[in-house]
Amino acid sequence: MNGRHSGRPTLEEVAVRAGVGRGTVSRVINGSPRVSERAKTAVEAAIAELGYVPNRAARALAGNRTDAIALVIPEPETRLFAEPYFSDIIRGIGAELADTDMQLLLTLIRTPKERARFAQYLTAHRVDGVLLVSVHEDDPLPDLLEQLDMPAVLNGRRSDLEAVSYVDADNVGGARAAVAHLIERGRRRVATITGPLDMYVARSRLEGYRQAVAAGGPSAGEGGASGHDELIAAGDFTEEGGRRAMRELLARWPDVDGVFAASDVMAAGARAVLREEGRSVPGDVALVGFEDSAIARHMDPALTSVRQPTEEMGRTMARVLLEEIAERTSVRRHVVLATELVRRESV
Repeated sequence: MNGRHSGRPTLEEVAVRAGVGRGTVSRVINGSPRVSERAKTAVEAAIAELGYVPNRAARALAGNRTDAIALVIPEPETRLFAEPYFSDIIRGIGAELADTDMQLLLTLIRTPKERARFAQYLTAHRVDGVLLVSVHEDDPLPDLLEQLDMPAVLNGRRSDLEAVSYVDADNVGGARAAVAHLIERGRRRVATITGPLDMYVARSRLEGYRQAVAAGGPSAGEGGASGHDELIAAGDFTEEGGRRAMRELLARWPDVDGVFAASDVMAAGARAVLREEGRSVPGDVALVGFEDSAIARHMDPALTSVRQPTEEMGRTMARVLLEEIAERTSVRRHVVLATELVRRESV
């Protein structure tokens, strides 16, 4: 045969040529990051030498695979296209999946009917795994994913007891640093605009605010830790929500001189109201946001904000999900990434 292979190369032959196990070859083909660079190089060289081509149809049938991942965002499209957070997450996920055979399916869930239809889709195992962004406390999807033994990774979590794998940011620490910065700069009436409190991320940022105000003592507001609840206004992570909350705060406390908004988008809404009311930033009211999105950099004045590595969160979510799909392990991973306060002219 002049040294040429007489038939279609097999996965086992690739493993023998590379000097690794069959599972390692499978992980390399499936794009799992849990492979050493040395093993990956050896497998890729063996694949090239043997001319191995994965039989995707046979692989899907044998392993009950679809080579598809669902990215689920249970929010209206107005939020999806208005908030930089979602585009940054999607960019990170897409970058991590770029060198794999996985197809990414974007799914918006806005109504109970759409939720029920997607649940049927999951039950039929039409995807290999799910990435769920913007998690609300009462969302039944994570529990359904667990019941179906469907690999899944959440962006954020529902509580401290979250059972599903997740990738989150240090929301408490980031918010605490933001409010402490306002207090250190001499602000005495420091308010906050929260996100929707049925989301753990919003509750965590509120907790960071409470911790910083308590540590700041009475100088943060009359009555100290017991008096600051009147300086809390509920928002919803939208610009209009930031506007409404800022008007509410000014009506309650006209002499408020510092505001921590739990998102840059809400900070932009608050800034618009302050301008309408003739309040200067930072002269009359210092303002801090969260996320360090493009909105923060382009505001006037530029917004001090808590930077969270949003794109890296997306990459990490995809990486963890690929591992769960390839390994079919029962071990769940909980990843919390660090945040950083970026100081600009709004304080």
